[in-house]
Amino acid sequence: MNKLQGFTLIEVLIAMTLLSLMVVLLFSSLTIGAKSWEQGEKKIANVNEIAVVQQFFNNHLMHATPQWNDFDPEKDRVFSFQGKKQSLQFVAAFPASAERAGLQLFDLKFNEKNKQRFIEVTLTPFFPLIEGEKWFEDSVELVNGVENFELSYFGLNDETGEYVWHNEWLNKEQQPRLVKILLTFDDGRYFPEMIVPLNVDSSYSNADLESVPVEEVTDATQ
Repeated sequence: MNKLQGFTLIEVLIAMTLLSLMVVLLFSSLTIGAKSWEQGEKKIANVNEIAVVQQFFNNHLMHATPQWNDFDPEKDRVFSFQGKKQSLQFVAAFPASAERAGLQLFDLKFNEKNKQRFIEVTLTPFFPLIEGEKWFEDSVELVNGVENFELSYFGLNDETGEYVWHNEWLNKEQQPRLVKILLTFDDGRYFPEMIVPLNVDSSYSNADLESVPVEEVTDATQ
């Protein structure tokens, strides 16, 4: 009569050791895979964030239209484009398909909150609203995690008559020819220097264009 034989203690220890090694290797592989996935998603998010900033300047700042804020005769006549080293105000048109079509005033500022630096954009209608309409003012963080943000403006020097870069563009009667954007992130991400060309024509005022459709106003300034 044959007796049933089980595993010896050494065989059980060897089997448990091999199983432990397999579990460790499997766990390590999963950890590496998860980290690679997370890093990949982070890189994609960073690239998308930079692309959003580039698209904002290319889609809106590049199409800034020279306008005069002369709706109220009792107030001083102010040109729409006002640029400082870390802030910028300009007017550009949204397409007719957008929820808020027409000329909009873009107010771009470099702000800090809770030790986090970011670029904030505030959007308001440029033309006076028709009676009964609601006033839409939206503020959104264009990008956060910003280490430094600087703007400079290429245009005519009133004293020398030469075209040079300016740190500010205030109280002028036309837009600069170019705007240079320098942006650095606190995590070391690289943002390429951007130079955006602008339309400098300012031979009209809002008073002359008050009754003209937005599409014609945009075409006239291009």
